[in-house]
Amino acid sequence: MRATQPRGMIGIVTTLVLLGCLFVALPVSAAPDTPANPIMVPNPGTDLWNAVRQRQGQMAGNTQARGVDAGVLINRSGEDFRQYRRHEFIGAAGWFIAGTVGVILLFFLIRGRVRIPDGRSGRKIRRFVEYERIVHWLTAALFVFLAVTGLTLLFGRFVILPVFGPEAFGVIASACKEGHNLFGPLFLVSILLLLFHWAAQNLPARGDLKWLIKGGGIVGSAHVTAGYFNTGEKLWYWGVILLGLAVSISGLVLVFPVFGQGRDIMQLALIVHGIVAVLFIAGSFGHIYIGTIGSEGSLEGMTTGYVDENWAKAHHDRWYAEVKNQPQPPAHESAGSDRVPLQPSTRKA
Repeated sequence: MRATQPRGMIGIVTTLVLLGCLFVALPVSAAPDTPANPIMVPNPGTDLWNAVRQRQGQMAGNTQARGVDAGVLINRSGEDFRQYRRHEFIGAAGWFIAGTVGVILLFFLIRGRVRIPDGRSGRKIRRFVEYERIVHWLTAALFVFLAVTGLTLLFGRFVILPVFGPEAFGVIASACKEGHNLFGPLFLVSILLLLFHWAAQNLPARGDLKWLIKGGGIVGSAHVTAGYFNTGEKLWYWGVILLGLAVSISGLVLVFPVFGQGRDIMQLALIVHGIVAVLFIAGSFGHIYIGTIGSEGSLEGMTTGYVDENWAKAHHDRWYAEVKNQPQPPAHESAGSDRVPLQPSTRKA
């Protein structure tokens, strides 16, 4: 009797296992015979979650967690914002940037490069000292880096992801996000340096309205008088300051969500950040065009600090007259002078 008990237990266990397998297999084998539209049992929590969604985060509940949006269980505005960003903003931003590039290219094909009227004289005038050029190129380098990383985050899902795949896109997007957040606050510092150094020289002055009416000489061939900065440079300067402050402050709201701002404020900051950044990038294309291929001799002021005498007379004649009338400083003081008068060119014309 003792020897048969284990065998009996094994038989019982085996029978139960077989019955269990049969119980599991029966629904599978009976699946084809089930009706096409089975009776759906309503979710008892449907009414509750519909009521929660209808509140759309406008009425906060009670919770032990501490935070601005801690009492909001579901915030519908987040999904609305995602749909707006993906289906409306990204497309409009892409067309705006592409349209700006197209207009500049068309203008260049029609107008061509603005040459120095009398050619190069071979004599140079110092226009920007080292500190000014350092601040300019620091701002430019930060701007280009932030523009590239920001555009990657904005359009990467539609441009980079299909080409390089999800793994590479994940690495690129993560690196762009970290770099964007790291160097973004430095851009605000460079904007403040521009503001404190050049604000007084970019205030409205006589002749600015006339310069604007005549299109600055780049539209047409008429000579337009100007001082140290012309009206176009002043408008771009104040545009850089205002757009730079707006994009920097909205970026700080996004990077440091520890000052009590809620989700709605951060969504608004992201909209402002995106719109301002797109306007900033589009405007920079015009600035880069005029400073490089659009106007002969303009880039040299920021690369070497010196401009040709004939270029100064053509584009900034009032400033040129002021510099020319200055007394010639001694040779040992010329290197450190803020505005060095006419000097023989040490470069090929």
